[in-house]
This record gives sequence, C-alpha cells and structure tokens, in this order.
Amino acid sequence: MLRVTSNMMSSQLMLNLNRNASRMNETQLQASTGRKLNKPSDDPVGITYSLRYRGELSSNEQYQKNVDSAVSWLDFSDSTMNQAGEVLNRLKSLVVQASSETNEQSGLDSINQEVIQLKQQLVDIANSKLNGKYVFNGQQYDKMPYNFPKNPDGSLDTTTAATITTDQGSVEYLVGESVKIGINVTGNDVFGSGNDNVFAMMDRISQALKDGKHDDVSTELTNIESSTNRLLSMRAEVGAKTNRIELMESRLGDLELNLTDLQSKTEDADYGELIMRSKIQENIYNASLSAGAKIIQPTLVDFLR
Repeated sequence: MLRVTSNMMSSQLMLNLNRNASRMNETQLQASTGRKLNKPSDDPVGITYSLRYRGELSSNEQYQKNVDSAVSWLDFSDSTMNQAGEVLNRLKSLVVQASSETNEQSGLDSINQEVIQLKQQLVDIANSKLNGKYVFNGQQYDKMPYNFPKNPDGSLDTTTAATITTDQGSVEYLVGESVKIGINVTGNDVFGSGNDNVFAMMDRISQALKDGKHDDVSTELTNIESSTNRLLSMRAEVGAKTNRIELMESRLGDLELNLTDLQSKTEDADYGELIMRSKIQENIYNASLSAGAKIIQPTLVDFLR
C-alpha cells in the first residue's frame, strides 16, 4: 500500500496548479496576439504550412510588383508610339500639301522648316526614357538608341539613320513561377531600318523640298503610309501583351486571396472559442486554488490544539 505524505500532496497540488495556470496563460496569449501559433511547439505541422504560405505570399508580392512595372513600361511604350503616330500624320498632311505644283519655292521652304522640327520631335520620342531606361533599345536600355550629332544650325544630322541598328534583346519580367513575358519593342521595329527608317525618309522629303521636286515629295506618301502601318502593328502587339499582363495581374490577385485565407486558417485564433476556453480554464484554476487551500490547511499546530 502506497503511503501518501503531506509533501506528496503539496507537490501534486503545485503540479496541477502550474499546469492549469500554464494552460490559462497560453489561451490568454493567443487572445492577446490573435494568433494560435506563437511558437513552433504550439503546432509543429501548422508551423510548416505557415512558413510555406508566407514564402508563397512573399513571392506572389514580388510577382505583383513585376506586373506593375511591366504594365507601366507597356503603357508608356504605347503612349510614345501614339505620339509618333501624330507626328507621321502631320508629316503626311505636309507632304500632301507640298505635292501640289502650285507651291512656290518659298512655300516649300516653309514646309521644310516644319518637317525639320517634326524630325527632331520624332527623335526625342524615339529616345524616350522611363525610370532612366530607354524603352526602344532592347536590353541596352542604358544607351541612347538614336544619338545623332547636331549640324552647325542646331538641327540634327540624321544622315546615319539608315545604318542604325537598335538592340534586339528582349526585356523580360518574371510575373509568375517560371512565367516570363517580354514587354519591349525595339527601335528598328517601330521606326524602321535601312531605307525604311522614318528619319532617312524625312531626310529624303527635306531634300526634295529644298530642290523643289514635287514628284519626289509625292513619292514618299507611300513610305509614310507604310511607316504608319508598321507603327500601328507595334501598338497592336503592345496591346496584346498588356492584355496578357492584366490577366496575370488578376490571377495573382486571386492567388493572394487564397494564400491569405489559408494562412489565416493556420495561424489566426478563433476569438469566440478562445473566450469560452479562457472562461472554462479560469474556473478550473479557481477551483484548483480553492481545493488546494483545503488540502494544505492542516498543520502541526492544528493537531496540537
């Protein structure tokens, strides 16, 4: 028969009180932090899932930032090509006007002055920068694609335009796991190359205006139309890429909601359940204290009385 001593009863009492106090403290900690996982020992399996969800959310956040950057690049490219289209439309109007043989040389010279200004404007557009990067020079976005010298009169010397080759590298953004999308269009794709280069074409128009050759000016109308169609084709390509990026943006948003919900179910505490459990544990702890007070109350002095 096991002999139960006062020391054994006191030790067991303290063990039970500490256990009940520890449970009550754990519940109160979860209530104060709003999390049911405050340390790995709370739920080793749950911690594993929690860390996985956090990692996936972090990656998803970076993908969303990449999508925002890609959309900005595409929108800017479309905007600059729209400006280039307006320049070509104005150039076409001037060429149509200059094609009439009723124009005297003074009139052609005036038209030529505007053509020169349009060319300078188009060069500025071709050298457009977004966040310090030239958008029409492929992967060499730190270098100006159309770096023309200036003539003594301050105009741009674009005689080498037909020989310029912009970088053909693709600027890609990672917008999902193993999903890369190229978002740039090159200068040669937009402004042409060789004799089809818009700056070379504008030089030919300018020279024909200087020489008073109406027929040569009129001949360039076909080239202007071709350049405009090429520009529209590039804008359509950018639009298609923008649509795909926007679909990825929607997909990443849905993924973020799903991961956040899973993380919440794994980590977040249920306040209703915590309040109920806290009240039960408080009652148990108080009952333990009351029972314990009766157990440790008798002393040697009590027996001597």
